[in-house]
Amino acid sequence: MHVLGIIDRGADGDALERVVNRTVDRLAQEGRVGVIRYDATIADGMHTHEPTAVGGDVIYDLGADGDWTATGTGMTVGGALDQLAIDCDYAIVVGVDGLRYPTVVVGSSDVDGDTVAAVENDGDLDVEAVATALAETEAYETLESLVDRVKRSPKADRAGAIATFTGRVRAKDDADDSRTQFLEFEKYEGVADERMAALETDLEARDGVLEVELHHRTGVVEDGEDIVFVVVLAGHRGEAFRTVEDGINRLKDEVPLFKKEVTVEDEFWVHERS
Repeated sequence: MHVLGIIDRGADGDALERVVNRTVDRLAQEGRVGVIRYDATIADGMHTHEPTAVGGDVIYDLGADGDWTATGTGMTVGGALDQLAIDCDYAIVVGVDGLRYPTVVVGSSDVDGDTVAAVENDGDLDVEAVATALAETEAYETLESLVDRVKRSPKADRAGAIATFTGRVRAKDDADDSRTQFLEFEKYEGVADERMAALETDLEARDGVLEVELHHRTGVVEDGEDIVFVVVLAGHRGEAFRTVEDGINRLKDEVPLFKKEVTVEDEFWVHERS
């Protein structure tokens, strides 16, 4: 699933709504679209499967109760994204500043950071350019979205096992260590994706292995967040477990990813320190 933010910087009238609707209509040509709205005035932001003010397949209205949560559900914006990732191809997050994802700014022509478009009004928006830029960004995946994908495989009726591995950011190796605040990952553009795809194909060629999904996040990943997933659909547990272990070991050895560690006292690229 690809994530796009849309924020208002003083747009006139209903310009923000028109930008959202135009963007939803364009992305819906490629797949299912979910919409997450954050609005401090929403008193009861309960989940509904029938969008009201905007098109799309799913909408989550998140009200202001101090922590970006939907009133009565305990769902955060991140939690809503996790839900949409299972069965949506795109998610549009409306009204949330500081996202780590590509963003369209309405009501300003200033472009910075992850901004993919900044327009004074909806008529200035090139939705084709936004769709193209979004397709080139890293997909938002969760363990659940990857597991759901392999379950929908045409080969799933031959599967008796799904094995998974999740790697996460460890705050400390030992109790006396300086706490790790976050890791930052960069990939060797082009090469990393090719190696990952080749590794999936190689693992799927094993006897008894039906589907393999590998995903490694890039950018900033904070303490406690998930970094990497390996999901294997197999006929039996033995080949599933072996393939998961081999998958993560080979991913670390064969896919060119570079890791910076930032602690409360220091920061360094791990390959240079090693």
